[in-house]
Amino acid sequence: MNVEKSVVAITGAGQGLGRSMAVYLAQRGARLALLDLNQERLDESVAACEAAGAEARSYVVDVSREEAVDHCFEAITADFGTLDVLVNNAGIMRDGMLLKVKDGKVTDRMSLAQWQSVIDVNLTGVFLCTRAAAGIMAEKGSGGVIINISSVSRAGNMGQTNYSASKAGVATMTVTWAKELARYGVRVAAIAPGFIGTEMVAQMRPEILESLVKQVPLRRIGEPEEIASTVSFIIENDYLTGRVVEIDGGARM
Repeated sequence: MNVEKSVVAITGAGQGLGRSMAVYLAQRGARLALLDLNQERLDESVAACEAAGAEARSYVVDVSREEAVDHCFEAITADFGTLDVLVNNAGIMRDGMLLKVKDGKVTDRMSLAQWQSVIDVNLTGVFLCTRAAAGIMAEKGSGGVIINISSVSRAGNMGQTNYSASKAGVATMTVTWAKELARYGVRVAAIAPGFIGTEMVAQMRPEILESLVKQVPLRRIGEPEEIASTVSFIIENDYLTGRVVEIDGGARM
């Protein structure tokens, strides 16, 4: 599938990787449907895409709510007439140890709220958006592409029971959907980023950032554009499906 003139929906497009993906694809002629919870940030992303010469529209939606997601994708098809690509990028982190013990007594535990909030957005949100988008793609009869953002943390990472579980789930759903949706011409793939230079990483203390870089064989943090270029590659490679592409500078967890 060519990126140019394709209608691409991106969740979590108000900042970070989502905005980088949107601008990268806008520069290559895509038409963008940008989804996020924050209208102000969405407006900034839309402006950046329009500055690159692309058509872009914003949609405020909570991806963890079924009715809101279904209505959002109905609006996208009404506005653009079709949907070719979905990038499931929206995600949150609520890190914490499963439990903490001091002097033989449990002093703290990961709360159910910490667990559920991450699962709701990172896993259920991907399910709901994919279900809505895949239905549109299957009915139109000309296929499509769904790209899920997983993480190298899917292998398991201390302090990230919730996040690691959600990203492992995203990876396995990717393989399952690739098998189920191929008959409709819909390809499904995922990207598992390592440490990427987003706003969140930039706010880390220098000593923590330095320790992260030491874990990467290439000895640097990845650039958001390097993830965005991988999105473009997956869209345009018509024989790629059911795979998780690791973009992590050689880091392994």
